[in-house]
Amino acid sequence: MQLFRFWVSMLTLSILALSGCADLAYYRQAAAGQWELWRVRRPVAEVLADPATSPELRQRLKAAQALRDFASEELALPDNSSYRSFSGLQRPWVVKNVFAAPELDLQPRQWCFLMVGCLSYRGYFDVAAAYQLAGELRTAGDDVYVADITAYSTLGWFDDPLLSTFISWPTGQLAELMFHELAHQRLYIADDTAFNEAFATAVGQLGAERWLERRGTVLEYHEYVTDHRRRAQFLQLTADTRAQLAALYGSPQNEAEKRVCKQYILAKLRERYQELKQNWAGYAGYDRWFAQDLNNAKLAGVNTYHRQVPAFLALFERAGHDFAAFYRAAEAIGQLPPVEREARLRGLLPPHPAPEPHLTAINTMAPIKCIPE
Repeated sequence: MQLFRFWVSMLTLSILALSGCADLAYYRQAAAGQWELWRVRRPVAEVLADPATSPELRQRLKAAQALRDFASEELALPDNSSYRSFSGLQRPWVVKNVFAAPELDLQPRQWCFLMVGCLSYRGYFDVAAAYQLAGELRTAGDDVYVADITAYSTLGWFDDPLLSTFISWPTGQLAELMFHELAHQRLYIADDTAFNEAFATAVGQLGAERWLERRGTVLEYHEYVTDHRRRAQFLQLTADTRAQLAALYGSPQNEAEKRVCKQYILAKLRERYQELKQNWAGYAGYDRWFAQDLNNAKLAGVNTYHRQVPAFLALFERAGHDFAAFYRAAEAIGQLPPVEREARLRGLLPPHPAPEPHLTAINTMAPIKCIPE
């Protein structure tokens, strides 16, 4: 899942003001948004004791507290006050993330910030500011994607609350999200979004699986497995499309031809999604993703979060399924210079497996050939 991190305190804002930082407006809106989350948050114990709390919210908060205990006791994740409070928001997202990439390139744009380094997205609590940046980037010629983000991590700088944007999720997905965000507090490498998100995604998946195996119900387990399978099919579909686009952008065709072929490839991606969805028993959770801003920026965002996940899963196997040992091994890789870090992760990847039967049609796509009229 795509994540925005608030990493600056009011003290930092004061320093920026004194230094005359041109980006002060950005940090100001981030501070204001974070402050609003603090203003409306309440201790979970207080919300549970409130007679006005709905039975549905009460049940989800109890489940979240069990997951929070499990995270520290069984997964060696930080034991702090994160997810011990609850903030109710009047919107289905907490921040907007802006992703951008050149029109004929899959490499995402990056923005650099205090304390966390460079990221492949820019996050906003201020909706108008997010869409203003998106408009400026589009005018400059970039592909742009504005994503609704339901959760983010402050990397341990503050105690993150549970949010109404995700508290109603099924238990398996809620577990994965909470463990993912806590993993960012456990390990974070500056200037390497792909490493950080893949590590946290792996921890989220592995932790959710362990929770469901030990404490989940049969229904929760089935629900999570079904969701995971659909997600794997979606990721394979988008990965194949990225490979086709990368080949196109690196080809000797001129820019006009590349633009035509790009739109052809993206149209085929939509067609293949409709074919894939026929096996999903009416599930339409990815419809909105495919309907809007299908472009390099959106595909690059998916790649950022998931490309290196198989390497971290392999590292967990080598660590004997021991989370503490896994974290130590991941930390050691994270301390390597970027080129060596990337090489070490590639070296962890297993041989490419044979495609699953339900993915064969996707994996054996013929090379794209298109000629502009």
